[in-house]
Amino acid sequence: MPEAPQREPHDRPTRDDIDALVGPATPHFAYQIRARLDELVRDLPEDDDVRRYADEKRALLEALAHASSKAEEGGREPRTRSGWEELPSSAPAHEKLHG
Repeated sequence: MPEAPQREPHDRPTRDDIDALVGPATPHFAYQIRARLDELVRDLPEDDDVRRYADEKRALLEALAHASSKAEEGGREPRTRSGWEELPSSAPAHEKLHG
């Protein structure tokens, strides 16, 4: 699981910090990474640009926690792929689960 970026207490979080934290996220660690993201931006005002960006990524992590892949690029894996019937979902994070 990715570590929160190492920062000095007076450093202001950036979009790059958020991307470094969220970029390698997987479904298994989505909630843990979301908690670290919340910590990273907790002192920023609600209307801050970086805080709003973090909120977008937080939504991605929330969806990712209920998916099998972030799958930001490419299509959905076919259900005919070997072993796929054993996965609870092959839905990527950007697509809502059905059923």
